[in-house]
Amino acid sequence: MSQFTDALPELFESLGRVTIKRMFGGAGLWHDGLMCALVVRDTLYLKTDETTRPFFDALDLPAFSYERGGKVMETSYRQPPETVFEDRQDAALWVRRAYEAALRAANAKPVRAASRKQAPAKKKPSPSRPPGAGTSTVRPAARKAPKR
Repeated sequence: MSQFTDALPELFESLGRVTIKRMFGGAGLWHDGLMCALVVRDTLYLKTDETTRPFFDALDLPAFSYERGGKVMETSYRQPPETVFEDRQDAALWVRRAYEAALRAANAKPVRAASRKQAPAKKKPSPSRPPGAGTSTVRPAARKAPKR
């Protein structure tokens, strides 16, 4: 990783412990199991959502985007203002916003149940037929007593 990326935990110190993981040719910054920032080509991008995006829009801060299939795809990560690198209080504010956006995103996702194999559902009879109609039960033929 780069010197820039290696210095970022200091910027995020107001949150507590931050883990940096390499990914997609860049790095993700994680706190409490949530990715709240992204570094690509030594540029920091913070996680945003509907609540925090207006703060970034007010300063006209660009989003991280990439090209896929000839289309430009914009992500929910935006560059922070340059002041985060100069002012610890400002850094704490912007970093907290990014973490809270990641937290809201995680809480908005439905919780997956542990995958279990389920028995196939029983077929219900059609409402137009009475129960038992259209089903066949094979019964052994009744034996007749031999004639004497």
